[in-house]
Amino acid sequence: MISIAGVIGTGLFLGTGSALMNGGPLGLLLGYIFVGSISYCVMITIGEMISYLPIAGGHIKLAERFVDPAFSFALGWNLWYNWTVTLPAELSAAATIINFWHPGVNNAVWITMCLVVAVGINMSGVGVYGETEFMFASIKVVTIVGLIIFGIILDLGGGPNHDRIGFRYWKDPGPFVQFYNISGMTGRFLGWSRAVTQAAFAYSGLEVVAMAAAESKNPRRNLPKAIRRVYIRILLFYIGGVFVIGLLVPSNNPLLNVNSDNASASPFVIAINQAGIKGLPSVINAALLTSAWSAASSNLYISSRGLHGLAASGNAPKVFLRTSRSGLPYVAVAMCASFSLLAYMAVNTSSGMVFTWFSSMCATAGLTTWFGIGVIYLRFRKGFLAQGHKMSELPYSSRLQPFAAWWAIGASLVTLLFSAWEVFLRDNWSTATFMTNYLPMMLFPVLYVGAKIWKRVPIIKPNEMDFHSGIAEIEAMT
Repeated sequence: MISIAGVIGTGLFLGTGSALMNGGPLGLLLGYIFVGSISYCVMITIGEMISYLPIAGGHIKLAERFVDPAFSFALGWNLWYNWTVTLPAELSAAATIINFWHPGVNNAVWITMCLVVAVGINMSGVGVYGETEFMFASIKVVTIVGLIIFGIILDLGGGPNHDRIGFRYWKDPGPFVQFYNISGMTGRFLGWSRAVTQAAFAYSGLEVVAMAAAESKNPRRNLPKAIRRVYIRILLFYIGGVFVIGLLVPSNNPLLNVNSDNASASPFVIAINQAGIKGLPSVINAALLTSAWSAASSNLYISSRGLHGLAASGNAPKVFLRTSRSGLPYVAVAMCASFSLLAYMAVNTSSGMVFTWFSSMCATAGLTTWFGIGVIYLRFRKGFLAQGHKMSELPYSSRLQPFAAWWAIGASLVTLLFSAWEVFLRDNWSTATFMTNYLPMMLFPVLYVGAKIWKRVPIIKPNEMDFHSGIAEIEAMT
């Protein structure tokens, strides 16, 4: 259930509103298809490596084997940064959702409440985390499938007002939005690029499914199954969800602006309100709130274990190796939880604005991770062939390789470059937009160069790559 619902979060439920407002219904759909193609290529790319070498640490450890320790260091800290910054994003999203019911209450109240839930779950141990995630994941799956079916019914005139919407909003206000009223292709492209950045946040973390599968029973059999099924989840949950949203809500609806004070929590909720269905918006928002809780809890779990893993590899202070008698890395949990206090910026600023800032930072870090996975695979493939192996020997292989890995690298870099290109246009400069989109992108090369100077290790040659350590134990489990 965790792997199925891991692709569903506030990026889809809440963030799609701003993506629709910036890109229009067709821009939103094309943006999600574009990022969906990148994420699928990332999944089959990491799948080939992890199914052969299902080692703890996933692609972070693979980087150490097939690129160099400095690349592993940079990728490991980028991963930690990604999941640590996502935590305040989810808390801000939760505050935005609760504002639907109680718009006059200070956001600090809702952030504190959600933070206590997330930290409490993580401090209770992995057993409690697993049980609550199963419950939250079940709610998310039922919610998104139900919303897609319900949305199609509303679009075809099945609501109380019997208004058959069809593709009305694709004609007026139109399939694309002229971003910031910039005319022509430039305005449409910039609107689409903003939708792509939001989609990158929504898809971010899809590769964790492969990392989790590496620690499952018989990973060489189970991981290929997980990879083959991921495209179904992309098509159903993401592409299906945004297609329905684009049908139901016009891109010029003022409630889509999560940065405003009157933001309704989700495009789905806006559509249900427009149809005149009473009571149901509150039920849907309650389900979306559990999604934010679930995401916040998962982010804290992954970031704390990531920090513990960095310490175990000698890439972080040893103090983060401290655990309780039950094995809970409480120092790492406390450290990562402290970064969630950034969510309290929503006290003096719109919670939707804070959500936008942090989601942009997370999208940038996620795209950097996808770029890194593509680089690791090309090195892995070069070494594997150089040592006399054939790609057909892998437990899982795709005919799309190595083109899929090159697409993951190239498309991720282009998306990073244009993530906030509008700030360079005349009279459009925004320091907050520039910092949240481009500063995290600069972090990775700084970390890599710094680690290269510190560790003084060369890039591993193809004929010196280690394809054998741990293979005997893996084969004994299959």
